[in-house]
Amino acid sequence: MSGDRNSGTERVGIDELLERVRAGFDRIGPHEAAAATADGALLVDIRYAALRDRDGLIPGALVVERNELEWRLDPRGSHRAPEAVSHDLQVVVVCNEGYASSLAVVSLQQLGLHRATDLIGGFQAWRAAGLPVDA
Repeated sequence: MSGDRNSGTERVGIDELLERVRAGFDRIGPHEAAAATADGALLVDIRYAALRDRDGLIPGALVVERNELEWRLDPRGSHRAPEAVSHDLQVVVVCNEGYASSLAVVSLQQLGLHRATDLIGGFQAWRAAGLPVDA
């Protein structure tokens, strides 16, 4: 026995993992995300404070640190955000460049938020598309 606790588990690199998880949902671009929020979707910014301070905020986005995401968005959770009203809520997760958000979506889908998706390119793509940002 090698002592490896994961000896029966397939190992993948992060690039392959991202490819696999992204195959499980339809990601959206900045203009689609803006349209979705106009139609009632919840835009959730999971970037850490230093990035928000440096680059600004998307107006109307709910800011939730990544380590609190599941607790704040679980509609049945005792620590849920007031906006987390239903498992049918469309949630668009935004990180800085669109990587961490993809992994976060998987976790939200496991909680039953079946309409969760993320923003391709993250906050940087939103800003590059000329969409509103508050300093």
